[in-house]
Amino acid sequence: MRRIGAHLSIAGGLDKAVERLAKIGGNCLQVFSASPKSWELPTINGRLPAAVQPAFIHAKYLINLASDKEDLLAKSIASLKYDLQVANLIGAVGVIVHLGSHLGRGFKAVKVKLISSINNILQDTQGNAQLIIENSAGQQGKLCSQLSEIKAILDAVNSSRLTWCLDTCHAFNAGYSLGKGSENWLIHSDIVTEATRLDLVGRLVCLHVNDSRDDFASGHDRHANLGEGKMGKELLAQYVNHP
Repeated sequence: MRRIGAHLSIAGGLDKAVERLAKIGGNCLQVFSASPKSWELPTINGRLPAAVQPAFIHAKYLINLASDKEDLLAKSIASLKYDLQVANLIGAVGVIVHLGSHLGRGFKAVKVKLISSINNILQDTQGNAQLIIENSAGQQGKLCSQLSEIKAILDAVNSSRLTWCLDTCHAFNAGYSLGKGSENWLIHSDIVTEATRLDLVGRLVCLHVNDSRDDFASGHDRHANLGEGKMGKELLAQYVNHP
């Protein structure tokens, strides 16, 4: 069975998110454990039913595992450890995270710090919940706009609890083209070929299917409703139906 869902609010409790999912006909779910724009770490009760799987927690937008600011780095690590614990408690697959920004220094300059931070997080948490790296659009030095960066991190950490998530809008705006004219086309061929070449397909656990408000290779991260953006329904349909 194809698993299709949405990111939904847990306002009123986790069970309310499940009710909202049922109303739209979904069978998998993504939630924030708390506000993505504050460091609040609230208590979450309940467990997701087996029918709502896979489920994911999306980490806070504030996180930067490459930061030189020790306070920010410490908060980022603590927040991800907390979310992994919550994922285990509610029965989610794991925590999807934007790793942060190199702030102009480049990936190689922050790679060691990234790997150290991720190892810290995984070694200090129990259970099966995965830390799931999401690709970025590359704006303002955001990490992992290139699949080669995700590959480098996965190989260096070498843990079954470290996987990745592909967002179509981010890939489109990072410059992954289908090859039918870069103004209009993405993915299907180029990104699948690249993911296959890098041996990443087996570590892919989630797809974020979003259209883009911005043009191809813009480097921006601004989503549009499906079929209403620069990617369009035809491209997205080809992508989600790729074998």
